[in-house]
Amino acid sequence: MPAREFCGVVGVSLQGKGAAPYLFRGLRALQHRGQESAGIVTSSHGTFYQRRGMGLVHEIFGQELLDVLRGPVGIGHVRYSTTGTSDLENAQPILVKVRDQDAAIAHNGDIANFERVRHRLQSQGVDLLGNADTETMAQTIALEYGRTRDFDAAIRRACTELVGGYAVVFLVGSRVYAFRDPLAIRPLVLGTVEGGVAVASESVAIELMGGKTLRDLAPGEVVVLDRGQVAHTSSIPNSGERAHCMFEWVYFSRPDSVVERQPVYDVRYRIGQRLAKESPVEADLVVPVPDSARPQGLGFSAASGIPYAEGLIKNRFVERTFILPDQKRRESEVRVKLHPVPGLLRAKRIVLLDDSIVRGTTLREIVGMVRAAGATRVDVRVGCPPIRAPCYFGIDMKERKELVAFDRDETGVAGAIGADSVHYLSIDGLVEAIGFRSEELCLGCLTGRYPVEVPEERHRFQKALTEF
Repeated sequence: MPAREFCGVVGVSLQGKGAAPYLFRGLRALQHRGQESAGIVTSSHGTFYQRRGMGLVHEIFGQELLDVLRGPVGIGHVRYSTTGTSDLENAQPILVKVRDQDAAIAHNGDIANFERVRHRLQSQGVDLLGNADTETMAQTIALEYGRTRDFDAAIRRACTELVGGYAVVFLVGSRVYAFRDPLAIRPLVLGTVEGGVAVASESVAIELMGGKTLRDLAPGEVVVLDRGQVAHTSSIPNSGERAHCMFEWVYFSRPDSVVERQPVYDVRYRIGQRLAKESPVEADLVVPVPDSARPQGLGFSAASGIPYAEGLIKNRFVERTFILPDQKRRESEVRVKLHPVPGLLRAKRIVLLDDSIVRGTTLREIVGMVRAAGATRVDVRVGCPPIRAPCYFGIDMKERKELVAFDRDETGVAGAIGADSVHYLSIDGLVEAIGFRSEELCLGCLTGRYPVEVPEERHRFQKALTEF
């Protein structure tokens, strides 16, 4: 299996300025998307400068190191692995040769037909150094470039062979080629910054580089950044359909980002309001699991009339637990990450709001923490419908047996996490809160119906999972 990743990417092209400080700020804004490793590659007159490291962006890149990364153009990446080891070898961007030219590539997402493409490359004599879909993508483009001698055309041709969800920044010489999959599963935005242009996984990264977001890239769009401007755009052949990942609004994107013109904060607030209507409960306090469930908690409180309280305080120096590379670390970090406010929860009936439940082990720890703080009842409300199927497009949900809701109804999930009750948002409620039609969203992990053919699935395009 390839090294599946849910990460963050950024690329800049400037005139008269060094790219490294912009890439550093952009990656810091995207730190929530990956905290295992980070990397930057810049280019100056065709000479590449690369630095990668394990850990957080600010731990890796001090001013001295940024000064070494010369040139007005570059790309950056933060990584959270979902399979594969967490080590420097898997950090991105990776350097590759495209015929006689140096190149670097970084991407967010998964190639669902990775094995098929890998075997095809090997049958044509391509040597692959590792087992990552990033390298496979780069070599597929390199093979097409050998035929076309046109990078733009090579990307378009290569991507007709690649099935999955991806957002890519590809540095070749002094140009950045940025593109996303034909269904726009993975996010990628274009914006302006002082002295040039930039692309990033989220709008907040553009803005924290001091820039302004212009728009999301269209499904399958290829944007070429050169000399501080958009040189041209083209499109990977596509059907015009969309399948935006619903998890961007539910969990992964920052609440101050705008994804596909839908403010993330507003979507999460509407989720909370809808939850209060779908699953009312008698309680004394609404308590969100910080940070991503805060807007949901506020919406639930407003719609239900139950007072909102910050009953769990997050340690600001502990990163997201969901994107830690293994389950044992996730569980051990919960009690370091969160702590109940003394006395606030004692003798209270608590509505605990969470954005989603994947494995359930982390939430079980939190429910236990709330009970230990004196809560007399803990009713859990979840802003995402039950996750019952794997994700093949970049989120760490690989096997059904890992998913707490796969073979349990709401009563069973409540028992598994130690709650008095659990109620999930409905799929219709989620779709309405996001503001797109269901056909425009990827809901595969909820329904078992995927927007593209997935080789790993025995029954492709299968009917919806049995409702509980």
